[in-house]
Amino acid sequence: MTRGMRIWRVVLVLAGIAIAVLGAWILVDTVAWVRILGLASWLAAAVVIHDALIAPGVFAVDLAMRRIAGRRVGTGAIAIVQGGIVVGSVFTLIVVPEIVSQSLGKGTATLLTPDYGMRLGAMWIVVAALTAAALVAYRLIRRRQKVRPSADQD
Repeated sequence: MTRGMRIWRVVLVLAGIAIAVLGAWILVDTVAWVRILGLASWLAAAVVIHDALIAPGVFAVDLAMRRIAGRRVGTGAIAIVQGGIVVGSVFTLIVVPEIVSQSLGKGTATLLTPDYGMRLGAMWIVVAALTAAALVAYRLIRRRQKVRPSADQD
């Protein structure tokens, strides 16, 4: 590692720490402790859900794709599918608390009015479609690279 890289790394780490401290200070200064505890419990639940469901699920998809397709499926295609699963899972983690809050009832008529369950389903359809489109584009690019003669053959 060069000296310049080391300096940039230190600068970025210090900037990250400063931003985290500022964010924590603003959070403690402007938000009630009960809400901070609620946020902390939601973040802890998100970590548990990630470690217990999302990460093993992505790993299982990786294993299944490798066993079913063998060497016919490249690492790039597997990475694209895993990326789609991760994006959908993160959106699900964000929307599920809203669905739960909606089922508990709302204080006012204008709070939590959209149908979050329907929107979550639509989001998964869009993520699946975009993942499929990315797989098709990846396949076309790979095919074109195999067909195209290299510049060294001239």
